Amino acid sequence: MEGDVFSGFGERHNIDGKLLQSFQKSFVDVQDILDQNRLLINEINQNHESKQPDNLGRNVGLIKELNNNIRRVASLYGDLSHSFARTVDASSEGESSGTLKSDGKANQKRFRSG
Repeated sequence: MEGDVFSGFGERHNIDGKLLQSFQKSFVDVQDILDQNRLLINEINQNHESKQPDNLGRNVGLIKELNNNIRRVASLYGDLSHSFARTVDASSEGESSGTLKSDGKANQKRFRSG
């Protein structure tokens, strides 16, 4: 199903298959991390409900792992957004015959990183 969405987008915007594979891989990576987070959250909740000191102590490490995973997801989404914007801009520039500003420099957009 996801492949259909990506291939349709690629056909409309002249995006090569390599880039689409990269997007798809990033989305799969994000989903894997989110699935792992779901398991971590369930374990954290069970440990919290047990009120056992060892389990509560284990939650410290689990919460750190969860926070690191959230950072990784945010970074992956930031990278995806940046790549997507560059691709769409490049596609648009190809269609618009590369107009220049009055000072002779090409239009360029800046992107903030995460």
